[in-house]
Amino acid sequence: MPENQIDVREIPPQQRHPKIHDAFDELDPGEALTLVNDHDPKPLFYEFQAEVDDFDADAYTVDRVADDEFIATLPKQ
Repeated sequence: MPENQIDVREIPPQQRHPKIHDAFDELDPGEALTLVNDHDPKPLFYEFQAEVDDFDADAYTVDRVADDEFIATLPKQ
């Protein structure tokens, strides 16, 4: 798994967002966190957009690669 990538599919749902926030906080400006998830992480996008000042919402991307696999990129300003 590449650096700055987190696969949360095996993490219990209630532990996912805190783990993602922690990983994002460790990034340097200009880096991005790649997230592998089993559903569209749209609620996480809205959470980051509302609560994380250095989240670059305009550069956020998400791709569905399978029915149960979504790859999202969360860039840090």
